[in-house]
Order: sequence, then structure tokens, then C-alpha cells
Amino acid sequence: MVEVRGPKQDGRLLVITLSNIGDLVMTTPVFEALSRQYPDYPIDCLADARSCELLASAPYIGELFIRDKRAGWSAQFELVKRLRGRRYVLIVDLRTPLIPYLLRAERRLIKLRTAVPGIHAVEEHFEVVRSVLPSGTEIPPCRLHLAESARVRAEELLSALPGKSWLAVAPGANWPGKKWPNRHYRELLQMAATAFDGAVILGSADDQPDSRSLEDLDLPVCNLVGVTDLPTACAAIARAMAFVGNDSGLGHMAAALSIPTVTVFGSGRPERYRPWGLSAHVVLAPGRRLDQLLPAQVFESLRTLALSTEA
Repeated sequence: MVEVRGPKQDGRLLVITLSNIGDLVMTTPVFEALSRQYPDYPIDCLADARSCELLASAPYIGELFIRDKRAGWSAQFELVKRLRGRRYVLIVDLRTPLIPYLLRAERRLIKLRTAVPGIHAVEEHFEVVRSVLPSGTEIPPCRLHLAESARVRAEELLSALPGKSWLAVAPGANWPGKKWPNRHYRELLQMAATAFDGAVILGSADDQPDSRSLEDLDLPVCNLVGVTDLPTACAAIARAMAFVGNDSGLGHMAAALSIPTVTVFGSGRPERYRPWGLSAHVVLAPGRRLDQLLPAQVFESLRTLALSTEA
């Protein structure tokens, strides 16, 4: 359940953000920049239930409004009615051009264009708000704010892992074409036993069958697949020395936590959807075929990135 915080004062902003986990993370530079430009104004957010927990602990968030796309017209009408109860200084819509014109606002900024070739999604989202920011404002890093309750829960779940040098691994994805073969993850974790004290496996309940094959290894493993909510998964990733995973939301979360992150890409579009940040690295599969990407190649990238970040 997402905590809803009340208004701090009359002036407010509203951001309508995206639904998928990775997409939402890539909008956080917009939130960060707006919170700096309007430090006295809380930012309300209209988001989906599956990803909005990642914003709940951010200090700039005022109230979270949950939009269920599957709900009927009556529920949609009630949501708009609630939002119309406030007059916003600024509405930023990164998702749809319709809702802002149903609400009361002094100014509206709307993303109208489709994907621009060669432009990363973070850059595209940020262009929507440039007109209200000082000239030359640089794009802030993607950033996630951890709840103390999530930190405590993650510590409890990870208490059995030895040492402190841990590798976070996310072998799942939202469709099979993004998944590096599970046998490769198993081999990678065997290699990781020479560089890490333990591994944390993360993912959704759908990933549980595959994750069980990653437990009986030389490297001690804590399998949290299907066990955590998003804030707890975030806190678990934050305890790791490095992260490796497929093109999925968890990789974006890791990069937003400044964890050295290696993402394997097959047929995806890393130029647009790779995790954003200096600590994030992409390994492209030969011929975009993930089964052809060897564990040794990923491990070498992982070790190089972790060591360079540590230095």
C-alpha cells in the first residue's frame, strides 16, 4: 500500500508519469529538476500501481494518484474529479496529451512527439520541461529514494549472506526475447565466486522457476525472487557491490542507485533504453543473439566496471 501524503501548501505541481518500472525510473530526472526549480512546491504524481512505490519515499512527492487503465469510465471520471479539485502551477504530462486539458493549471507541458531516433528516453523526457528550467540546465542522474522500512526489511532478508561484497542478479525480463539463457547466469555466478562473497537473486514471481537453478553453487546465494516488493528490492540492490541483469526495470533501478550495472542486450535498443548513468554499462550479444553471448564476456565487463568504480 502506497502512503499518501497531504499538501504542504497551496502551490503544487503535477507530473503524469509512465507505467513500466524502467520507464518510470527514466523520468526521475524530470522530478529531480522540477523539485530544484520549485523547492517550495510539492509534486503530485499520477502513476500506475505497479511502479509508483518507487516514488513514494521521494521528499518532493506530495500525493500519489493511482490510475488503473483497466478500470471503467466511472473510476476514470472520479480520478479526474479528484485532480480537478486542485489548481496546479504546472502540469507535466509524459504519457498522454488528454488529461492535462481536463484539469486546472496555470501552465501545461505535454510530450507530443514519438520516439526520436538516436535520442535516449531520458533525454526525450527531459526536453518536455526544459522551458521552465534555467538555460543550460544539465540532466540530473536518475535517482531513487529508499524508505527506511525497506532498508530494514532488506537487511533482514540478506542477513544470512556472508561478507559484504555481494553481486545482485536479475535473470528475468518481461518477455523471453530479452532473457539471457539461465545456464549462462549459472556459469556467471560460478565465476563470480572468485570476486564476490555472495549473490542476491531478484525478480518477480514469474521468474521463480528459473531462479531455483541458480541456488546450488559455489557462491552463497540469497534468492529473493518473488519475495520482495519494489522498495525492498531497491534496498537489496543498494547493498550490492555490482548488478548484472537483462534489459529490465531492475537494471534501471540499480543504475539509479549508483550501483555499477551491467545490462545484457540482445534484440533491444540500448541507444534508447539502456540504464542511464555513469555507472551503467551495456554488453551487446553477438549478432544480437543472447545465446551467443558468453558468460566470460559478461563477467569481464562486470569485473572491470566494478573495479573502475571502486577506484
